[in-house]
Amino acid sequence: MTGSRLDAEDLMQETLFEAYTKIETLDDPRRLKPWLFRIAHNRCIDLVRRRHARERAESAYSDDIGVIAAEPATTDAHRAVERLVGHLPPKERACVLLKDVFDYSLEETAELVGSTVGGVKSALSRGRAKLAGLPAEPAGEPSRPLDPDTARLLQRYVDLFNRHDWDGVRGLTSADARLRVADCYDGLLRSSPYFIEYERNPETWTMELGTIDGEPVLLVLFQRGDQWQVAWPVRVHVAGRVIDRIEDYYACPWVVGNASASALTLTPGPAVLGRA
Repeated sequence: MTGSRLDAEDLMQETLFEAYTKIETLDDPRRLKPWLFRIAHNRCIDLVRRRHARERAESAYSDDIGVIAAEPATTDAHRAVERLVGHLPPKERACVLLKDVFDYSLEETAELVGSTVGGVKSALSRGRAKLAGLPAEPAGEPSRPLDPDTARLLQRYVDLFNRHDWDGVRGLTSADARLRVADCYDGLLRSSPYFIEYERNPETWTMELGTIDGEPVLLVLFQRGDQWQVAWPVRVHVAGRVIDRIEDYYACPWVVGNASASALTLTPGPAVLGRA
């Protein structure tokens, strides 16, 4: 639904948190599954709309100052979801997702959207007809690479991080930089034990530049025997030539557990061990 493992993980956690805070509003426990789907579906729509707004803002900013903004690759999954969001009303969109994307039966789809099999068939027919009638999309442009200044800043971050130069790393961040460690912490970087946790880790690790689903990220690797294995990704957001937000997925190793070689790549370059 999102086209991104990291966005999907964020969406899943937001869905569970919202469900936890509103569970008392669920009158019938047997309706838990469709209730959760509606929350996740609405969160996904919000995410895609925010992505559109961000990309428009970054594009305008880039045009003003002549700098290429760093942004993830536009995948077929992104475009498919965006077409669903932009051209179908909620019921048709949900039915097409459940039946044609997730391969639910008509009966299961009807239960999840709170309709009948006949209602689902009608919604599917209308939704499919609308999508089929849309003009063909032009081939997507290749993703724009990181601009040179951002690439150098991220490489500097990686080098300092691997040397455990935490003061140097802090020097690359803004005074009000935010840190979110998925499922663990969300607040100011300066108020967190973030660097202490890495310093205390007794295993041999390193951090390298890479990509996941085409998005530039930092990847933490651990030494397993004579091989390096990717353990989790870290998102770093740059604004005004400083880092203003870090999102670390150390508590969610499953986001890379089933990633294919094409979805998860390392940027060629020397690796500096985090601990000898």
